[in-house]
Amino acid sequence: MQTDVVRIGTRGSALALAQAAEVRARLMAAHDLPEEAFEIAVIRTSGDRIQDRPLSEAGGKGLFTKEIEQALIDGRIDLAVHSSKDMPTVLPEGLEISAFLEREDVRDVFIGRRVERLEDLPQGAKLGTSSLRRQALALRLRPDLEVGMFRGNVQTRLKKLEDGVAEGTLLALAGLKRLKMEHVASAVMDPETFPPALGQGAICIETRVGDAWVGGVVEAIRHAPTGAALACERAFLAALDGSCRTPIAGEAKVEGKNLRFSGMILTPDGREAHEIAGEGSVDDAAKIGADAGARIREKAGNRFFDSWD
Repeated sequence: MQTDVVRIGTRGSALALAQAAEVRARLMAAHDLPEEAFEIAVIRTSGDRIQDRPLSEAGGKGLFTKEIEQALIDGRIDLAVHSSKDMPTVLPEGLEISAFLEREDVRDVFIGRRVERLEDLPQGAKLGTSSLRRQALALRLRPDLEVGMFRGNVQTRLKKLEDGVAEGTLLALAGLKRLKMEHVASAVMDPETFPPALGQGAICIETRVGDAWVGGVVEAIRHAPTGAALACERAFLAALDGSCRTPIAGEAKVEGKNLRFSGMILTPDGREAHEIAGEGSVDDAAKIGADAGARIREKAGNRFFDSWD
């Protein structure tokens, strides 16, 4: 392995830095190298700067990746670390996702100001979230709730909750675990009734196409089962042209050579939802996801998708 310092690009939030540090630690262990062999470069993204409106109105998922990807294209960093659920299905020319770390817990958690469960919130209580998926799923369970925008990192959202901006919020358990903050969760949501975002809990590494040196460095920490699961989920998302404007949920599970997928699409108000399932060989992961996307599109009909515009 060449001796140059590997430059790791990331956002600057506490969670993003924890994810970059996890990638660095795994690379250090895999290649028996000191911390000095890896440099973490913090890059501020549009998603970090825009805090006054929902992502769906500001431009969608690419807001958390485009500045980091530009640094990768320009050669200012060697690899980028992202939360997989932030990644658009179409990447800039010349870039690729070269590895996924082993996936963390995919579930969401509810954090209540005065109650422990979403079901226990008072009638008409305010729930804070910036996710259309969480909004739609919450309203599906509790149509009486008032959902308000909750932007910012984990600490910012918890402070808003403490200040009474809302009576409850929803966060990813994986992020809390990486921050060693899982104790703040009031209740873990059942993934059967509250399915996760596609890609939730998985850290991905993006590199330049054809960069053999960096590709070799990253290959040592690639987790193949997570890669297969995410290939399925991202194909499902691509078939639905999914973005931050679309409430889509689902999860692929790999068991040996078999992959099982379940997906859901909802209207933003949670009043209508459609579910789909697929199963097959891990070698056909992307096909399983794409087929599920095509089938659920047909099942829901064009009128359903008009509500997303």
